[in-house]
Amino acid sequence: MLKFRTICVKLKLQILRGPRARRDPIGNGPATRQNDGGNGMKTQEMRSRITSGGLDRAFDYLYSEKAPLQRERYEAAVGEFEKLFGAGREVGLFSAPGRTEVGGNHTDHQQGRVLAAGVNLDVIAVAGRNDDNVIRIQSAGFPMDTIDLSDVSVRECEKNTAASLIRGVAAKFAALGYRIGGFDAYITSNVISAAGVSSSAAYEMLICSMVNAFFNGGAIDVVTYAHVGKYAENKFWNKGSGLLDQMACAVGGMITIDFKDPLKPVVEKIDYDFGAQDHSLIIVQTGKGHADLSEEYSSIPNEMKKVAAFFGKEVCAEISEEDVLGSIKEVRKAAGDRAVLRALHFFEENKRVEAEVAALKENRFDDFLKEITASGNSSWKWLQNCYVSGSEEQGITTALALTELFLAKKGCGACRVHGGGFAGTIQAFVPDGRLEAFRTGLEAILGPGKCHVLHIRPVGGCVLEPEE
Repeated sequence: MLKFRTICVKLKLQILRGPRARRDPIGNGPATRQNDGGNGMKTQEMRSRITSGGLDRAFDYLYSEKAPLQRERYEAAVGEFEKLFGAGREVGLFSAPGRTEVGGNHTDHQQGRVLAAGVNLDVIAVAGRNDDNVIRIQSAGFPMDTIDLSDVSVRECEKNTAASLIRGVAAKFAALGYRIGGFDAYITSNVISAAGVSSSAAYEMLICSMVNAFFNGGAIDVVTYAHVGKYAENKFWNKGSGLLDQMACAVGGMITIDFKDPLKPVVEKIDYDFGAQDHSLIIVQTGKGHADLSEEYSSIPNEMKKVAAFFGKEVCAEISEEDVLGSIKEVRKAAGDRAVLRALHFFEENKRVEAEVAALKENRFDDFLKEITASGNSSWKWLQNCYVSGSEEQGITTALALTELFLAKKGCGACRVHGGGFAGTIQAFVPDGRLEAFRTGLEAILGPGKCHVLHIRPVGGCVLEPEE
């Protein structure tokens, strides 16, 4: 069950390490350290430590599930690394989470506010340095990517591939003055594809973690991770994403972000014991991905920017709701009605994020759920990203309607569109006692395996090390 448990961070330093910094970049106390080159443990010893339980405390911390389930996964990954790159290599273990958007639907690209969280679904790597100045990454089920670091310029033939993200991360780190170098890695992931949990951002943060540990002594902070990943996705992958996905995957935990200054976003971790509320967070796949919906996605920021442009500004964060309402006739004529509605959604959604954060801090869980419901209603009616106009296929709206009927009968919970919308997934908060009935009912209609129970993960991209 998804228990968003707040876990006291008292792991020994050698068990789990994030980026080194004098203070945590989001102001939550002393940061942990990494040694240059990772943990320097040979594959045979690493596998033995995993099998004997030497990583169980780290697994329990990261995954909210029994450590033995992760032992098998990590041990198998070490074995695959040995098959590909040879036994006896010194390797490190790395992990980066997927993410869930809790509040702030389509606000980040207008420099607004969001509430998001890293989740227990993650992409992991077994990796070791090489002396070839080449990055070789074998992702389970895909061809090997080989990146010669003597040339990290954009390649048109690589766009929309994992190779473009690897090259883009390396290029940006080099441009920022950080060291880069060659390494070999085997990667496997349980981050659900086409489910709005940001598998690409998780992958980027994993690459960042390896470059940081192997070549920069852990000196790179997670905010830099996020900007590097966004750059790789924007310039090398050719996807115009905001910073939300990368930031949530880099930082982990429940966080709120204010993107008013996109180069220096204000990030705050929210400590809240969701487990005490006996609710589970569920992501429901509605039956269709969104790979072919780039025009629909692009229309949202483009139309919001049209409203801002009426006032001589670039994004909606630079204007106010009062500005729009005070010139509503002229703005409707210049930008169109849907653009105005989408801008109004932005202003109100920003307020909802603040209200959600306040409700969590003040332990008003029922009020938090009300804001989640209001966010979903606004996305459906004002933002209009729950269906493709003119299409008879409406997986998201159907799933939302069924969820609303179920929750209404029980008088509890909340639901909303998850992420970009149009197709893909919805998000639901369901009381634990009703979870199985909810899952059984929806999967009978949408298909088996469509409901995924998530857990909040306390940290983002990190290195795992066995206890002594």
